[in-house]
Amino acid sequence: MKYVPIRRDGGFYPRMTLFDNFVNNFFNDESFEDNQRMMAIDIQEEDDKFIVEANLPGFTKKNIKMSVNNNELIIEANKEETKEEKKGSYCRCERYKGNYRRTLSFSNHVDKDKIDAKFKDGVLSLVIPKTAPEPIKEITIG
Repeated sequence: MKYVPIRRDGGFYPRMTLFDNFVNNFFNDESFEDNQRMMAIDIQEEDDKFIVEANLPGFTKKNIKMSVNNNELIIEANKEETKEEKKGSYCRCERYKGNYRRTLSFSNHVDKDKIDAKFKDGVLSLVIPKTAPEPIKEITIG
């Protein structure tokens, strides 16, 4: 039997404020994902390679850093921007700071030295070639 949760909006308190809705819905499945800044990633596995596409809109190549540690690929993107506008007695200053970080774990059968990375139109594309797995070594008892 499958459990289907019932969401009762309104209920006893039909006039909830915007703040109450935010607090009550913060950890619900749908709204929690909307509140998190997550790098959208597609991973496709083929016979000889993995293809990874990560959406990084508004970032440039110089904002992106990738590294491989053991069997983990770490993708980081950082951006800091300040805009200031002055006209007479009017001054407007806007600041933006954002970052993404995503860690992908792969098997031992990945060729880390031949990873191909391209960045175009806000999409980071990676081709990660696979290597042949080492045969299992049987140990005989003497």
